[in-house]
Amino acid sequence: MTSAELRQAFLGYFENQGHQIVESSSLIPANDPTLMFTNAGMVQFKDVFLGSDKRAYNRATTSQRCVRAGGKHNDLENVGYTARHHTFFEMLGNFSFGDYFKRDAINFAWTFLTEVLELPKEKLWITVHISDDEAEKIWKEEVGVDPQRFSKLDEDNFWSMGDTGPCGPSTEIFYDHGEGVWGGPPGSPEEDGDRYIEIWNLVFMQFNRDADGSVEPLPNPSIDTGMGLERIAAVLQGVHSNYEIDLFQNLLKAASTAVGCKEKDNQSLRVIADHIRSCAFLICDGVIPSNEGAGYVLRRIIRRAVRHGNKLGANGPFFNTLMAALVAEMGEAYPELKEKQAQVERVLLKEEEQFAKTLDHGLRLLEEVIANLTGSEIPGETVFKLYDTYGFPVDLTADVAREQELSVDMAGFEKAMDDQRNRARAAGKFNVDYNDAIRLEGETEFTGYEQLVGDAKVVALFREGEAVDQLNAGDAGMVVLDETPFYGESGGQVGDRGTLTTGSVEFEVQDCTKESKNHLHHGVLNAGVLKVGDNVQPKVDAEKRRATAVNHSATHILHEALSRVLGNHVQQKGSLCDADRLRFDFSHFEAVKPEELQQIEQICNQQIRLNSEVRTDIMDIESAKATGAAALFGEKYDETVRVLTMGGDFSVELCGGTHASRTGDIALLKLVSEGGIAAGVRRIEAVTGAKALQFIDQSALQLEEKLQEQKAKSRQLEKELEQMKAKLAAAKGSDLLSNAVDVIGVKVLAELLEGIEPKALRDTIDQLKNKLGSGVVVLATVADDKVSLAAGVTKDLTAKVKAGDLVRELTTKLGGKGGGRPDFAQGGGTDVAALPDVLAEVQLLVEKNL
Repeated sequence: MTSAELRQAFLGYFENQGHQIVESSSLIPANDPTLMFTNAGMVQFKDVFLGSDKRAYNRATTSQRCVRAGGKHNDLENVGYTARHHTFFEMLGNFSFGDYFKRDAINFAWTFLTEVLELPKEKLWITVHISDDEAEKIWKEEVGVDPQRFSKLDEDNFWSMGDTGPCGPSTEIFYDHGEGVWGGPPGSPEEDGDRYIEIWNLVFMQFNRDADGSVEPLPNPSIDTGMGLERIAAVLQGVHSNYEIDLFQNLLKAASTAVGCKEKDNQSLRVIADHIRSCAFLICDGVIPSNEGAGYVLRRIIRRAVRHGNKLGANGPFFNTLMAALVAEMGEAYPELKEKQAQVERVLLKEEEQFAKTLDHGLRLLEEVIANLTGSEIPGETVFKLYDTYGFPVDLTADVAREQELSVDMAGFEKAMDDQRNRARAAGKFNVDYNDAIRLEGETEFTGYEQLVGDAKVVALFREGEAVDQLNAGDAGMVVLDETPFYGESGGQVGDRGTLTTGSVEFEVQDCTKESKNHLHHGVLNAGVLKVGDNVQPKVDAEKRRATAVNHSATHILHEALSRVLGNHVQQKGSLCDADRLRFDFSHFEAVKPEELQQIEQICNQQIRLNSEVRTDIMDIESAKATGAAALFGEKYDETVRVLTMGGDFSVELCGGTHASRTGDIALLKLVSEGGIAAGVRRIEAVTGAKALQFIDQSALQLEEKLQEQKAKSRQLEKELEQMKAKLAAAKGSDLLSNAVDVIGVKVLAELLEGIEPKALRDTIDQLKNKLGSGVVVLATVADDKVSLAAGVTKDLTAKVKAGDLVRELTTKLGGKGGGRPDFAQGGGTDVAALPDVLAEVQLLVEKNL
């Protein structure tokens, strides 16, 4: 069975068992501060397990793309050296959200393995947690597994989402490769061998752990399982290494061809074959190489692959060429690989070229260090210098050390570069107490799409984060209503402002946010006493809502315009829409050119002038995807979504925000600024409507003021130029000639002229040669930290002293170059500090040639 067939068989089996097939989520978790990368199938369902999100289904199955290359889950250094470690892998999983539990989960797994995949029962080994008598009984008495192939373990069979939150025991299924492979069963001293390989982990999520370590039963126990596609494929295809399965064989061949290696499988080729998968999928999900966060990890993976390619003899960039083989292997299951192939190749090529500038130098320095090393440990200071000065990743230093049977002083390295270490281990800082949040029952009904005023009941009040029964005049706090027209901040749109009133009570709403399914109205009680259970009249500031909605609609038009001008690799990385302006962050690998900005602005205003209807359709998520509607960065969507359409089919996106009625309501869009905010991420700011007109008027006034300033400056420069010319003319006279010295009967003049342009040197030399009659003249001037130098030799001396030879020798010592005819030559250099000594050598050079 091929890997593709296995993936489909798994999803199809669980679909037949009533599970909803859910697409793999992005490798960058949405709204999850605890993770840098998606590292397991349950990540996209975390809020469902926590009870803060609900789905239209209570059973799901996925083949989830995962990356483990940073923080707690970091397999990077092992990749290529072991049979089963990867930076990228696919996790097959089935999930129950308060539906079935241990009995069904165990039976589903056993049936799939032994009946669908037809694995021999005697080849499987089961483990459970030492406390889980229920699971043990199901396995032994109901499923009928051999008690001789059964283990009860402790920490290896207990799973938790974090230090707090959902947790529970697990049961694992191992495959026995047979007596011909060294290793013992789980729990034995030889368990680290390769004979028994874990293939499936079934987590029984039945407890909630508090910050004090105590656990309580969950009201709705759930199931989370994970089985590595690559591992089970190796079992089915009768091989002991994941790199021997069909999915990797073609990638290994392509890597071998790309680097010009005759071997078809070795450690370095495995590194390359693994890394092209993680790099390609990360870039497809919007990650760009950088020096921090996810971008930093991506850069490390790319550079590690490139280093291994160079080690095998790669001549020039090669890593980017492997995309074609990856698309051929996985493009059918993941169409985004094909859609974004060109973009991935561009990003990889640019990173390869940048790294090539530092790799050779770094390797040579490391080789010198190793050659002169006393002992078997590379000092931390050396590792730091390689990284900090030459951009040489620590992973590569460790790789080279490993190949030379050396160790690395990581403690010394970490001490030398605290900041870099913190970035590299950023994922380890993502800690959250899942119980440390405002707990609210029910949900607030949002009525703000249709109205800005309403009637509502106060269901909860908070002061300084604590629930209270009432707020008094002057108190700052949060109000939760049973229904509200106030938009809660999300999707880049700021929360509404306004008032909550009843009788003599007035609560000023300064912001509105969302917590789970509830809207939190933040503000100050200006008058009266507000109690839980009171009826109030919420009223949104209509003018600010209208201006904010117009700017929100403009971001959708801007997003599409950016994609059409710059390419479909553009992905939203964040936005902010308020009543005054809009801000849009997007992925792009270089500054947007002025002509591109002009084109983007023209497209936006063309759509605005068409005054097309802004239409919102409500549909289920699958139907929305079928329309081609784009999802926005960092947003999570319910099963029923709002699809926003503008300009016919110009822009179609999922969006829960508020919007203009027609594109003409925007009136005018004017781009204010464009710049980089992070590696691979750009930011555009813009204004619309009256704010845009104000910006244009102010720009015109500023332009006029700047023009007048430039005119005044130009007149002043003209005066200064005339004065300089006069000084230069005087310098060409007798004062300058008086500095000439006699060298074996030849007059030699070598001078630094200050305050003149380099192009004036030639005329000055010609005049001085005429006045000397016979001699050698060398003049220099400095401008913008660069030296310009020229030499002239009268024709009677050119047989012995050549101007071209003089200039070539002098400019070499200035860190530059030059040349010319025997009677005149010119050149330059960058070493300004060396100029006095260079001019002092002119007499010696002339004497040497005479």
